[in-house]
Amino acid sequence: MTLDTRTIPAPRSGRWVDDHDPEDVTQWQATGRRVAQRNLWLSIFAEFLGFSVWQLWTIVTPSLNGAGFSLTADQMFWLIAVPNLVGATLRFPYTFAVPRFGGRNWTIVSALLLVVPCVGLAVVVQNPDTPFWVMVLVAATAGVGGGNFASSMANISFFYPEREKGAALGLNAAGGNLGVAVVQLVVPIVVVIGGGLALERAGLVVIPLAVLAAVLAWRYMDNLSTAKADFAGYAAAVRNKHTWIISFLYIGTFGSFIGYAGVFPTLIKQEFPQVTFDWGFLGLPQVPLTLAFLGALVGSMARPTGGKLADRFSGANMSMAAYGVMALGALGAIASLGTGSFAGFFVSFLVLFVASGVGNGAVYRMIPAIFRAGIDPATAPQDLVLAKRKAAACIGIASGIGAYGGFIIPRVFAASIKDTGSLQPALVGFIAFYAVCAVVTFAVYKVGRAQRFAGAEI
Repeated sequence: MTLDTRTIPAPRSGRWVDDHDPEDVTQWQATGRRVAQRNLWLSIFAEFLGFSVWQLWTIVTPSLNGAGFSLTADQMFWLIAVPNLVGATLRFPYTFAVPRFGGRNWTIVSALLLVVPCVGLAVVVQNPDTPFWVMVLVAATAGVGGGNFASSMANISFFYPEREKGAALGLNAAGGNLGVAVVQLVVPIVVVIGGGLALERAGLVVIPLAVLAAVLAWRYMDNLSTAKADFAGYAAAVRNKHTWIISFLYIGTFGSFIGYAGVFPTLIKQEFPQVTFDWGFLGLPQVPLTLAFLGALVGSMARPTGGKLADRFSGANMSMAAYGVMALGALGAIASLGTGSFAGFFVSFLVLFVASGVGNGAVYRMIPAIFRAGIDPATAPQDLVLAKRKAAACIGIASGIGAYGGFIIPRVFAASIKDTGSLQPALVGFIAFYAVCAVVTFAVYKVGRAQRFAGAEI
C-alpha cells in the first residue's frame, strides 16, 4: 500500500475559500453561483456607501455659507474637487488590496474607513471658524470612498466565470454609481428635518450604515485563495498604448459623469438660487438642490444601456455618439445660461448625464475587443489568455485615470468663474474636449490599425 505523503493545508479562519473555480461548470451550478451572488450583493452595498461618502461634500458645500461660513466660489469648488482627486489616486493601490488581504477582509476595512470622513465632516461643519485648510483636509479623507470602486470590482471579478463576468461587474458598477444620486436626494432632506440647517447630519447618517456594511461583510462574505494579483498582466497593460488611449477616452465619459455629478448642486445654487423644490406634501420645508440628484440617477441607469447598445452597434460607434450628444448637452447649457432658463439648463445637464452613462458602458465594452484584436483562439490560445489579463488590467487603470475628471471639471469651472464670471468658457472647453475624444476614437478604432487587425467591430 502506498501512503499519500502530500501535505494537506490546515483550514484557515476568516472565511477563506480555497477551491472556488467559477469556470468549473459543475461546481458553479452546485455552490459557486450562490457564493458569488452573496458576495456580489454585499459588495454592491459597501460600494454604494463608498460612492455616497465620496460625494458627501458635493451636496454639503453649497449650503455652507447658509450655515455661517464665508466661502468663495473657488473655495467651494476645491472642497468638491479634492475628494475626487484623492479617490482617483486611491483606486490604484485599492486594486491590489483584494489579492493581498482578501476580498472579505478588505471590504470590512474599507467600510470602516468610511467612518473617518463622516465624523470629520460632522465636526467641521458645525464651526464656521474652521480654517479652510482643515476643511480641505477633512474633505480629502472622503476620497477613501472613491477607492472602494476599484477593490470592489477586482473582488467580484474573481468570483464570476468569464461568461457572466460582464453582467456581474456592470451591476456592481451601477449599484455603486447610484450612491451619488441617493446621497444627493437624501442628504438635503435629512439636514433640514425638524427645522433649521443641521449639516452635521450628512455625515452622521452614514456612520451606522458603514458599520452595518462591515458587520455584514464580516459575517457573510468570503476571501478567495485563488484571488492573485496579476502584476505581469498589469505591467503588460501599462506598456500597451491602447491602455492610455482608453484611459484618455474614459476621462471624457466617467470623468464627465463624476465631475458633473459633483458640481451640479453647486451650479444650480449659484446660477439659479431662487430654485427650490417644495416637499410640503410630506410635511417638510422647502429643500434646495434636491433636483440635482436626477443627474447622477439617469447617468447611473444609462451605463448598462450603453454596454448593451455597444454590443449591438460596436463600442466605438456608441462612444462617438455619446461624445456628440455630450457636446450637444453642453451647447444647450450654454444657450440656457444666456436666456436664464433653469428648465433648459437642467434638461441640458440631464442629456449630459445620460450620454456620459452610455459612454461609460461603451468605452468599457471596447476594452476586451481591443486587446483581443487579431488573435485566433484556435491557433493562439496563450495569446488570448494574455489579452484577457491585459484587458482586465486596463479596466483597472482606466477606472483610476477616468476618475480624475472628477477633479478636473470642478477646477475648470472654478477657473472659468474666477476669470470671466461665467460658466460658458468652461462648457466651450468641454465641447472641444469631446470633439477631440470623438476624433481619437474614429481615427484609432474605426479607420486605424487597431480596427484593421480586429477583423470585427470594436
